[in-house]
Amino acid sequence: MVRLAEQKRPRLHVKKGDTVLVLSGKDRGKRGKVIRVVPDEQRVVVEGVNVVKKHVKPTRRMMQGGIVEQEAPIASAKVMVICPRCNEPTRLGRAELEDGRRVRVCKKCGEQVDR
Repeated sequence: MVRLAEQKRPRLHVKKGDTVLVLSGKDRGKRGKVIRVVPDEQRVVVEGVNVVKKHVKPTRRMMQGGIVEQEAPIASAKVMVICPRCNEPTRLGRAELEDGRRVRVCKKCGEQVDR
């Protein structure tokens, strides 16, 4: 049995701030910015995608209760990163820079995706 401390954290191909295209589901074809990444569950939260209604009780912070719309996580496999240079959905490769850093690169145009 492997202890929790020994398990490797899963890596995703998307990062917070990436612009992505949704490949499948009710929001297929929509583009949005990644708000949050949940690597343990291999899910991402994308702005304006998979919007659900949530019933909220009144609290001290939010005096008015009611029904609130918010984005729910979707599987990271259902999204594809959009290259900032060629503005097309693309797969990502990895490249090593001269200073030893590893960066993500667009498979179509070869441009560096990481900021």
